[in-house]
Amino acid sequence: MVFLFFFGDIYEIIVKTKESWGFKLTQKYNEIYQKSIKNREDFWKEISNDIFWYQKPTKILNSDNPPFYKWFEDGVTNTCYNALDVHIDQGRGEKLAIIYDSPITGSKEKITYDKLKEKVSLFAGALKKQGVSKGDRVIIYMPMIPEAVVAMLACGRIGAVHSVVFGGFAANELASRIDDSKAKILVTASCGYEPGRTVHYKPLVNKALELANHKIKKCVIFQREKDKAELNPAIDITWDDAHKDAKPAECEKMNANDYAYILYTSGTTGLPKGIVRDIGGHIVALKWTMKNIYNINPEDVWWSASDIGWIVGHSYIVYGPLFYGCTTVLFEGKPVGTPDAGVFWRVISEHKVKSLFTAPTAIRAIKKEDPNGEFFKKYDLSKFDKLFLAGERADPDTIKWFEKLSNSPVIDHWWQTETSWAITSSCTGIENFPVKYGSAFKPVPGYDLKVLNSEGKEVGPGKMGDIVVKLPLPPGTFPTLWGADKRYKENYMSTYPGYYQTYDAGHIDEDGYVWIMSRTDDIINVAGHRLSTGAIEEVLAEHTNVAECAVIGIADKLKGQIPIGLLALKAGVTKDKKEIISECVKMVREKVGPVAAFKIAIVVKRLPKTRSGKVLRGTVRKIADNEPYKMPATIDDPAILDEIKQDLKDNNILKL
Repeated sequence: MVFLFFFGDIYEIIVKTKESWGFKLTQKYNEIYQKSIKNREDFWKEISNDIFWYQKPTKILNSDNPPFYKWFEDGVTNTCYNALDVHIDQGRGEKLAIIYDSPITGSKEKITYDKLKEKVSLFAGALKKQGVSKGDRVIIYMPMIPEAVVAMLACGRIGAVHSVVFGGFAANELASRIDDSKAKILVTASCGYEPGRTVHYKPLVNKALELANHKIKKCVIFQREKDKAELNPAIDITWDDAHKDAKPAECEKMNANDYAYILYTSGTTGLPKGIVRDIGGHIVALKWTMKNIYNINPEDVWWSASDIGWIVGHSYIVYGPLFYGCTTVLFEGKPVGTPDAGVFWRVISEHKVKSLFTAPTAIRAIKKEDPNGEFFKKYDLSKFDKLFLAGERADPDTIKWFEKLSNSPVIDHWWQTETSWAITSSCTGIENFPVKYGSAFKPVPGYDLKVLNSEGKEVGPGKMGDIVVKLPLPPGTFPTLWGADKRYKENYMSTYPGYYQTYDAGHIDEDGYVWIMSRTDDIINVAGHRLSTGAIEEVLAEHTNVAECAVIGIADKLKGQIPIGLLALKAGVTKDKKEIISECVKMVREKVGPVAAFKIAIVVKRLPKTRSGKVLRGTVRKIADNEPYKMPATIDDPAILDEIKQDLKDNNILKL
C-alpha cells in the first residue's frame, strides 16, 4: 500500500472513492490490535522482553484497585540504563545519540552514546554530591541545550524524580511546581534565546524561590557563554563547580512502579496537575512505539521539533529515541525567524532526518511565510520519509500543502500529556493506513477506544460524543497524579466509570477511523444543535488566503451560542479582507450547512497561542463574552490578548 503515498492526485482520488480494498487491508494491524485488547497481559509481557531488566516482572498487570492499575509490578530496571548503558553494552557506544543544532546561537554538537553516558554519569555524581538521592525531586528549568538532556538522564540514573518546567515560564508558575513537588534541587541555565530577545532565567528563578513556600536547598546554574547570570553564593553553584570532585554514578536499581518524572499541566482549579510516569511501563511502551508507530530503525536520524518542557519533548526528543537506540535531533530554534522559513528543511537535509514530528502550528507558520515552498526547493530532502503531526487538529489544507510540496505522507495522530504516547495513529511500522483527511487514523494497540453520549451509552459509527478509553490504560500512561489520587480519580475516571475521560470529542467512522473534532468544551450549542468548532475550522482553512484560523462560540440571547471565526492571512495577501470574509462565510454555509449559523469572521494579525502551539480558544471566548479570565501561564505572548480584544471591539463583537 505504500504506493498510495506517491501518486499525488491519483492517490487522493483512490482514497476519496474509498475502494473497499483500500480500507480492508489491515489484517496485520487488526491481529495485533485485537491481541492488545483481548490478551493485554500476554501482549505487553512479550513486548517487555525487549527492554533491560535487573529483575524481569512476573506480575504483568495488577487490577486489584481500579482505577489505580499497576504494570510490571515486581520488575526492577533503570531509565538511564535503558537509554544509554544497554546500547554501549551491545557495542554501539560510538553511534550518535544526539545531534544538537542551534540556529539561534550558531552552535552545533554531535554526541555519541559513549560521550553522553560519560556526561550523564558525572552529573549524576554531582547531584549525589549535592545531597540528591533516590526518590528526591529535581526541578529542571532549562532551554533546549544538551545539558538539559544530561540533567534529565542523570536524575533517572540515580533514581531521582525530575520535573522539567518549560524554560522562561513565569515565576509564579515555577513557584507552584516547586511547592507541589517539594523539590530538593533546581537545575537551570543563565538564559534562553528567542528570536530577537534573550530570556534571562535567573531573575525568574529568584522570584520563584521568593514566592515558593517550600525552600530549595541548592540551584545549579549552567552559565551560557554570552549571557552569564549573577549568582547568590548562599544557594547557587555553577554547573562547572558542581562537577568538581564529583565521581561518576552508577545506575540505581528501581522498581517498575517508581516514578521517572512529574510533568505539570495546567489545571482548571488554578493548581497545576502533576502527571507522573512510572519507570517500567514508560520504557516498555516508548521503545515499542519508535518502530511500530513511527517505523524508525536504529540507524535512522529522528527529529521531534518540540521542547523538553512539553510531553512531546520528554517522550520523543529524549526518552523514546534513546530507549530505541537511534539518533535524535535536539533543536534550539523556531520554524520561522531562525533565520527563515527554511530552517526545518535545512536541518532535515543536513542531518539526513528520516522523519519529523512537530505541531501543526509549526507547519502553518512556515506555510504562512513561504506559501509556495521556495525555501523547500533549496534543500536535498531525498532521505525524508514522513511528517508526523500532533498537538491540535491538523487541517486538511495544511496537510495537502505539505504532501504536494514534499511528496511525503503526513500522519496526523492524537495523544495527550496524560498518555505520553499516541492514542491513535497510522502505525507505520505495522501497516500504512490510507489517509482520510481530517481523521487521526485508528486506535493504537493498547487503547480500547469508545465514543459515549452524555448518558454513558456507546454511540454508533459517525455519531458525535465524548471519546474515552476503556480501562485499564496501557503501560507508559499516567497511573495517578503526584500526591493527588483523589483528584486523579475525580478528574479523569468518574464521569464514565470504567473509562478514562480524554476531554476530547469526536466520532469513529464505519472504517474504524477516529475523528477528533475538538475539546469537550469546544463543542458549541447553536439553537439546540451541538456543533464542533473543529469542523468549521477545517472548512475555513481551505480558503487560499487563510494561513490559520480558530473558531469560538460566543453567547447569543436567541441561539444560545453562535460561532465566530478568527482568520490569520498568509504573508503577502492583498485581497480585500471583506471579500475574504464573505467567501469564508459562504464556504462554511455550503460545507457545514446553515445549521452552523456561521455569519461572522474577522481578520487578525495572529492567533493567541500557548508556547506549545495550542490556540487559546477558551480565553478568547471569555474576552468576547465579557467574562473574567486569568492570563494563561503558557501563553506565548501576553500582548496578543490586547490585540484580540481590540479586534473584537473594532468588529462590534464585544457588543453582541
